[in-house]
Amino acid sequence: MIRPMDWGMVDLQCGTGYKRPTETARRPAPETAMQAQPPRKHFSMIREFHLADFFTLANAACGVAGIFFALAYVDTGERILFYAATAMAPAAFLFDVLDGRIARWRQQHSALGRELDSLADVVSFGVAPAALAFAAGMRGGWDWIALIYFVCCGVSRLARFNVTAEQLSEDGGKVKYFEGTPIPTSVVLTGVLAFAALQDRLGEQLYWGAWQVGPWVLHPLALLFVLSGTLMISKTLRIPKF
Repeated sequence: MIRPMDWGMVDLQCGTGYKRPTETARRPAPETAMQAQPPRKHFSMIREFHLADFFTLANAACGVAGIFFALAYVDTGERILFYAATAMAPAAFLFDVLDGRIARWRQQHSALGRELDSLADVVSFGVAPAALAFAAGMRGGWDWIALIYFVCCGVSRLARFNVTAEQLSEDGGKVKYFEGTPIPTSVVLTGVLAFAALQDRLGEQLYWGAWQVGPWVLHPLALLFVLSGTLMISKTLRIPKF
C-alpha cells in the first residue's frame, strides 16, 4: 500500500535540514491573539492627560471663544463683543504660561502635551488674531493675503520648534532660546486692535486708512501682521527663553 509522502521526512533525508511547518504552527491560536489585546476603557485618551494638558485645552478654548466673539461682532456690530474677543487673547496667554509652569513643577512632559500646546497656540495666537483683524475692518484683498501669511508663518514656526526642540536643548533640559519670535507675541497685535476700538478707530476709521493698490484694497495696519509673521519664521533672530 502506497502512503502519502511526508515531505518533511524527505527534506531531512535529503540533508536539507528543513521541515515544513504545519498549519497549526503557522497560524496562532485565536485565544492567544485575543489575550494579547488589553481591554479598552472609555475615555482612555482623556485618562492619559496630565494636569498641564487641561490648562492647554483652556488656552485653545479661549482662542475659539475669541473667534466666535469676532464673528458675532461682524454680524451685530456690538462693540462689547469686540472687546470680549480681545480679552480672550491675554486669557489664552495666561493659560499658555501656566501649562508650562505646571508641567515643569510636576515634572510631567510628554509628546502629546507638546503637540497639544502647539495646536492650541495656532488657534489662540494665530487664527484668532487674524479673525479679529478681519472683524476690525481689514477685509481688502491684500489684507486677506497679509492675514493668511501671518497664520501660515505661525503654523510653520510651531512646526519648526517641535522638530528642533530636542536639538536646542542640552541633555533633555529646557530649551535655551527661541528661533524667531514666539507666536504668543501676537498678543501685542490684539492689544493694538483693542486700543483702536477704544478710540473708535475700527472699520473705515482704521489707523492709516485704506490704500487702493492695483485691483485690491490694503489697510497699512495689516502690514503689522506681515512683520509679526516674518519675525516668527526668522532663523537668525534668537530670543533667550526664561
